[in-house]
Amino acid sequence: MRSEDIAKLAGVSRSTVSRVINNYSNVPEETRAKVLKVIEQHQYEPNSFARALAGKKTDTIGLFAISMNEKENATRIYQNNYFAPFVDAVVDTANARGCYVLIHTVYSPDDFLKVKQAFLQKRIDGGIIVGTQKDIDIVREMVNLEFPLVLIDYDISEIMSEHLDRNHLAIVNSKDYEGTVEAIEYLISLGHEEIGMICGRMNTYSGRERYMAYEDTLKKHGLALNESFVLQGDFLKETAYEEVTKLLASGAALPTAFFSANDDMAISAMEAFSEHGIFVPEDISIAGFDDVQLASRIHPKLTSVRLPIYEMSKAAVEKVIELCDSRQPTFSTISFPAKLVQRDSCQPPKI
Repeated sequence: MRSEDIAKLAGVSRSTVSRVINNYSNVPEETRAKVLKVIEQHQYEPNSFARALAGKKTDTIGLFAISMNEKENATRIYQNNYFAPFVDAVVDTANARGCYVLIHTVYSPDDFLKVKQAFLQKRIDGGIIVGTQKDIDIVREMVNLEFPLVLIDYDISEIMSEHLDRNHLAIVNSKDYEGTVEAIEYLISLGHEEIGMICGRMNTYSGRERYMAYEDTLKKHGLALNESFVLQGDFLKETAYEEVTKLLASGAALPTAFFSANDDMAISAMEAFSEHGIFVPEDISIAGFDDVQLASRIHPKLTSVRLPIYEMSKAAVEKVIELCDSRQPTFSTISFPAKLVQRDSCQPPKI
């Protein structure tokens, strides 16, 4: 049904229907009630693109998930233990606030064109980007579009140094450094002195924060950082599995514990250890980060730093809606605690 049909049924002009839809004040209450009754009876939905052209809000926000390191797979973000909870939480929170969510995945730098088009074509009022890597040029380009934007997991100091804090922008982070310190301190308290790490991508804020916390905590306790115990997993299951398998095949000595920058890599490491007859936690302890659903369901249950995904997602939605309603450029940041959840995958080392 079109607006012309609503106009005919209500006995008014098409322009009057438009004024009612856009909540103009110069419409008699009797006429407004008549039009709204017809709209309700026929479940009419105004065209959001037409509303955007008229300078009205679309009540739609964009969620852009950046995943440029995994192998091409059209559904991979929905199977990813990091992205999938963000998608669910953002959609649920936005829907509760009366907003729709337009979801785009960014698999390559060229895919950022989709993000730009969503803004420039006014299909969305504002956007949330999750998974951003250390690419200030792309971030600057997005910010300079001058639309409300929220970045999840990004280095605030980089934004400040580039003077991008003068725009409609908000940063939502978790306290990854503190959460990682808690995990390493816990392993040390159990008696571990040789602790390895399976690292995430160092071109991401979370990857760098988690590695720095690992390095700093070992140094604080006077423990050596053995480079052969530092594996590059890139936040990917397959890469972590290959790196652990390679270490085991080398015949080199193993640490008594590993900290993994995410749970996916920790679980893959546990699989590799098991295949080589090395048992967790009897022979080696392992702790992860994210506290995905599977962490508490596998055997042994994985000790992990809980990433506050729901809180971050809710804050991102509220921030982008707040920015959409603000006429003046506003910059803000918020960071949520990441706390260690102790389970069965860690115990004191063998004597």
